[in-house]
Amino acid sequence: MAKQFVNHIKDRDPVHAVFLVKDKILAMAKNGKPYMNLRLMDKSGDIEAKVWDNTEVLDKQFDKDDFVSVRGKASVYMNKMQVVIAEITKVPEEQVVLADFLPESPRDGAEMRQELIDVVAALTNPHLKGLMDAFLADEPFMNLYCQAPAAKGMHHVYLGGLLEHSLSLVKLTKTIVPLYGGGIHEDLLVVGSLLHDVGKIYEMSFGRSFDYTDAGKLLGHITIGVELVDEKIRQVDGFPRELALLLKHMLLSHHGQYEYGSPKRPKTIEATILNYLDDMDSKINGIRAHIAKETASTSRWTAHHRLYDRYFFKSNGMDGEMGDGQEVECVEDETCQPAPPEPCVKPKERPERQSFINQPLKALENLKLF
Repeated sequence: MAKQFVNHIKDRDPVHAVFLVKDKILAMAKNGKPYMNLRLMDKSGDIEAKVWDNTEVLDKQFDKDDFVSVRGKASVYMNKMQVVIAEITKVPEEQVVLADFLPESPRDGAEMRQELIDVVAALTNPHLKGLMDAFLADEPFMNLYCQAPAAKGMHHVYLGGLLEHSLSLVKLTKTIVPLYGGGIHEDLLVVGSLLHDVGKIYEMSFGRSFDYTDAGKLLGHITIGVELVDEKIRQVDGFPRELALLLKHMLLSHHGQYEYGSPKRPKTIEATILNYLDDMDSKINGIRAHIAKETASTSRWTAHHRLYDRYFFKSNGMDGEMGDGQEVECVEDETCQPAPPEPCVKPKERPERQSFINQPLKALENLKLF
């Protein structure tokens, strides 16, 4: 039987498929009855699922990161697709095809790896090129770097996401630098783009569902990344101390602000550019992924995005559906104002009242002094 993928599930569809358990929470309903809230995933995406009966027994039969066979029915609740589960059983790993369950970059992995090699070959600074050659020669590192997602839930949340995101920053760099003329160290900016998130290869686990490792929780990818870069710099003979400082500063400051987890704020042109390009690329990817998830919703607005704390309008005027005078659907936190209803009874005529005007001379004019 063909695999039933998450992105093919529609409202009222019967669901009978194997999924990977991304999250599992045993909770209590308002009536005091326990229920299980699951997030099931495959390579096409993830979907919320509920188990309402026999939850305390089922809770002991499988865990997060297990594969489970599910029977149930799909329904749309609060503009989001979910599955109400009637039966759920654990499936041994040897009975599944792992490639069906982990989302991958839409870009070809081999193609991205070759692009990385070409970018490094084009570097003109011998020390920065030597540093990147040391990384490329480290096969265990390269396997992780080419496989890792860029984040757990924010952006590029799929295998190969880290490499895809890093190469996107390189392309943005090569577009931006010529616009500002000379004085920008392009090789430094390119290498900073490739290495700014390098610590995520050890910050995250991605053999099953994506999660944080102990090192990720205790140190974070910025600290891990600086350690990795410092270790490789020591393998490059004569690497200039100041160049090392500038590169490490880019890693330490690429989140931009202290409140965003950045140990330092950007204090060089290259670090500032990296911060803004990184922020832009991650946000665009995250917003597009948020919009793409809502195949079940017919609304022109997305559901509320928790991290960005807003709704997003799905239409951009390119589909030709929005004509002149067409009403725009309002959502809970938007500022659409309905037209006031017309009064049922015509009010009695009253003398015209002078309106308030915050201009001194106009106020005097209202007092009939002129």
